[in-house]
Amino acid sequence: MAKKKRQCVLVPVDFSPASAHVVAQALQLADAMGRPLTVLHVVHDPGDAPGAYHVKGRKKVLNRAEDVAQEMMQDFVAKSRDGHPDSKAMRQADSLVVVGLPVSRILEVVERLEPWMVVMGSAGRTGLARVMLGSKAEQVLRLCPVPVTIVKSPHEA
Repeated sequence: MAKKKRQCVLVPVDFSPASAHVVAQALQLADAMGRPLTVLHVVHDPGDAPGAYHVKGRKKVLNRAEDVAQEMMQDFVAKSRDGHPDSKAMRQADSLVVVGLPVSRILEVVERLEPWMVVMGSAGRTGLARVMLGSKAEQVLRLCPVPVTIVKSPHEA
């Protein structure tokens, strides 16, 4: 009999301070359920928000956004491991950096990895902006074939 695959908890992050909070919540769930954790970042540097991948302390040298994001992911995961030394899921966490439109790429990764659950943060948009555009979290929630848990950032609660 083939060994059953242990489905991961997938956590999309954008490296914002709220991402650390989302990972902390996902870790509690992953550790409690004995699930592995996969941290995902989608590289998307739109023209209306350039500079999202600026590396502090570097001279003004052009770097590929994907390379910089990969470094940022390594730093983010290392800080998360330092911040949660007792978490087995964090010690063994995988990380993944992909390029594209965030919602589409998150859904593609879900299709490929078949996670047990997606845990992601909410940007907290309200009112007309949310009605007209829809948040990434809301779009993933509506389209995702696996359960999705939305974590509000501490200042939204």
